[in-house]
Amino acid sequence: MYPAVQNSSQPFAAFTSRRSAIHSTKGMVACTQPLAAQAGQKILALGGNAADAAVAVAAALNVTEPASTGLGGDAFCLFYNAKTKTVHALNASGRSAKNTTLEQVQQDTGMSKGKIPFSSPLAVTVPGAACGWVDTVEKFGSGKLTLEQIMTPAIELAEEGFPVSEISASMWKNAEAKLRAASPNGMQMLKPDGTSPKSGEIFRNPFLAATLRALAAEGKKAIYSGRIAQAIVDALKQKGSYIELFDLEHHLNEGCWETQPVSLKFGGQKVASQNASGDHYIELWEHPPNGQGIVALMALGILEGLERAKQIPTFSKEDHNSAVYLHALIESLRIAFADANWWVTDPEHSSVSPQQLVSLPYLTERAKLFDPTKAINHARGQPFDGVSPAQNRSDTVVFAVTDNEGNGTCIVNSNFMEFGSGIIPEGCGFALQNRGAGFHLGPDNHPNIYAGGKRPYHTIIPCLSTQGPDRDLHAVFGVMGGLMQPQGHVQVLLNMEVFGMNPQEAVDAPRVCIENPMPPKLGGIGTVYIEEGIEDSVVETLRRMGHDVEVLKGWSRNRFGRGQAIRQRIDETGQRVYSGGSDGRGDGVAMPC
Repeated sequence: MYPAVQNSSQPFAAFTSRRSAIHSTKGMVACTQPLAAQAGQKILALGGNAADAAVAVAAALNVTEPASTGLGGDAFCLFYNAKTKTVHALNASGRSAKNTTLEQVQQDTGMSKGKIPFSSPLAVTVPGAACGWVDTVEKFGSGKLTLEQIMTPAIELAEEGFPVSEISASMWKNAEAKLRAASPNGMQMLKPDGTSPKSGEIFRNPFLAATLRALAAEGKKAIYSGRIAQAIVDALKQKGSYIELFDLEHHLNEGCWETQPVSLKFGGQKVASQNASGDHYIELWEHPPNGQGIVALMALGILEGLERAKQIPTFSKEDHNSAVYLHALIESLRIAFADANWWVTDPEHSSVSPQQLVSLPYLTERAKLFDPTKAINHARGQPFDGVSPAQNRSDTVVFAVTDNEGNGTCIVNSNFMEFGSGIIPEGCGFALQNRGAGFHLGPDNHPNIYAGGKRPYHTIIPCLSTQGPDRDLHAVFGVMGGLMQPQGHVQVLLNMEVFGMNPQEAVDAPRVCIENPMPPKLGGIGTVYIEEGIEDSVVETLRRMGHDVEVLKGWSRNRFGRGQAIRQRIDETGQRVYSGGSDGRGDGVAMPC
């Protein structure tokens, strides 16, 4: 999610801009930057599949929206294989420096609890994205295109220059001081006069073009060994980081792995009755921890449990964003986040599996915490400090791609904050993320406690859905932005399936976003942010129920993130039809092929 623009003289969405859902039979790309969508479209036209095109989009977004994403960040991928009707997950998040200890980081930061500061070089973990891009092509790609072909659209954008979009320009502007201060190479990501490019101005990034050319020619070893790897280590060493070349080499050899996605079958709210055979349901698929995707699954399962127990009604279309619906949604998310705040961590360091957290018996028990009449702090009571690894902001991109064979790919690629740490390796053209700020520094028994060679809690989560026992592709979608991501997944899915919206309507509809609650001992419950467009009477009802509600308008609506969605259906002739939408809160587009 991008931060509020403090210096803009123009109001955000001064009037409602109507967007229609886009339709296609051959494939679709939906992302935050039209030029990046065009890059993916080119790859599909060359015969690449959804995985190939998604990597082309990722690389082009590194050029056109560098504050949010790039080779210095991390990535998670979900891929739907239409031939086998299987869903695959790829984790391309990096680890902390292997030769560090908790005590060492506590001493260096002067902190015995809380999180590593976002500005600390110790918050930089090994950048995982490059490994993820290459592995996505190798594991899930068509095999028809070379990596060089896939990288070419992004290389051309970086070499020839591109006009900067409005929101990307605003993020760049906000990060000017960070880029100048974070490393001696900050000017490599700014104009010659030391300022950021304005909306519509041409920006060229020859350093990134050279890096992408190296990646295209040599594969991921170009990033994790040799000149670029040394530049990463040197830039970090200058700031006091402990990352060494062997940390990068370890990621090259073992960093990315294909893991088992986690899912939940949702048949509530008349979804199951849409099929006369009674076997219709939507299966929501999320990337497992160290991402927070289980929050969406848990909240959805709790909502279904509440309906089954007659604690909430079966909603009609007219109930969308009503007080009854939003109260149930908010409380289900609060219960889910209470668990995730404690349990989400590197799965290699966890005693609890995601399957346990989304099991029917567990969610049925957690649903008993719900009170239909009032808001409650549902924190489990573990001694955590009450601060989310991301609170409600994160500079991230999510993009969805489908192809003419029925495959679908969703990737989330993120630097975390604007330009991450702001540290730029010399001559590389990208900034390094600060994902290590997701670690806890205390208490010692927290599952997400810092350790050397460990992955932190990640907010980024790709998403897709299938339908029924045959696992036909239903939709590829996502919403970016810190804690907004799983909240957006639930709302967009319900918008489509329960409230009858097309993908564009589903991502445009006003949303809610809950804030991480304060520590239980302080009695805090966390603010509920409500987007303008939800009725005043609903806001007042929620306040009477005990919710601490704040209505956000204008540029502050950025808290609700930016989403993309592509929905698949098979018409009466057996023809596959894709319908797509790109969030009106962003600069993006859904582009048909």
